Amino acid sequence: MPEPEGAGGVRYSGPVIDAHHHVWDLERNRYPWLLPGTLVPHRYGDYTAIKQSYLPADYRRDTAGVVASVYMEAEWDPTDPLGETEYVEGLAASTGVPGAMVAQAWLDAPDAVEVVAAQAAHPLVRSVRHKPGGPATVTQARVGGRTLMSDPAWRRGYAALARHGLHFELQTPWWNLHEASDLAADVSETTIVVNHAGVLLDREPDTVAGWREAMAGLAAHANVVVKASGLCVAGTSWSTGLVREPLLTLVELFGADRVMFGSNFPVDGMFTDYAGLLDAYLESAETLSAREQSAIFQGTADRIYAPDRFDAT
Repeated sequence: MPEPEGAGGVRYSGPVIDAHHHVWDLERNRYPWLLPGTLVPHRYGDYTAIKQSYLPADYRRDTAGVVASVYMEAEWDPTDPLGETEYVEGLAASTGVPGAMVAQAWLDAPDAVEVVAAQAAHPLVRSVRHKPGGPATVTQARVGGRTLMSDPAWRRGYAALARHGLHFELQTPWWNLHEASDLAADVSETTIVVNHAGVLLDREPDTVAGWREAMAGLAAHANVVVKASGLCVAGTSWSTGLVREPLLTLVELFGADRVMFGSNFPVDGMFTDYAGLLDAYLESAETLSAREQSAIFQGTADRIYAPDRFDAT
């Protein structure tokens, strides 16, 4: 791995923008995957611990040093995507959290073009997310399994994003990222934001090598940026060791100006508190230059999302 630019060794202590978090009120709103008695397949295993309301006041309590944040759609009732947007905008108006948001849109739905247009009309919305499904294992991908990213109907919905200046948030395991490379090349006017560092599920050497190759292919496309987020591993204690190699690899491949920090709270709160999570990222980035650290923890997210800052209360 090449040496980072400039002098490193000094930990970043400036303002932080959290580019990926959730809040939810489970008493008021419906999230099918968070309903009592429901457990869907999840890369972290049993997520029962997060089945409790997590509101802006909880987030603000947890996040000293964070000056702005980006809400990620939380798989709200899929029959009412605009309801989530209206709810989150109400929170932002009353609490200052979040400063921008990623909305829900099912891009293969018959009304996808209309939903994208309606989401774009909300001032807080910067992106949409629709997990594209597809191969659940490396083997399935290698024998020709495909995601919705290759589906013509889905791509018609995807084309609407550029018309409204919206980004696309991509969450899919790294073995499906060859399709994302094709998508980035075919629709270069749309920025793809790769969630959770390309979903690196473990740190086995073969996994890391495959992940690195897939991310390198994506990095060749200037319209792709990536969130250093979601780096916990099921059954493994949280530590700086889980963060350092993936983070530095992302900076090597994409450059710091295309990498941004995201907490994935409260989901990653299954493994650590917010201070412990952020500390591992800050420690992992210490070898980078001051400019690179500033980009990861503030600058890239500010450029991509332009979130409003928290108020002083």
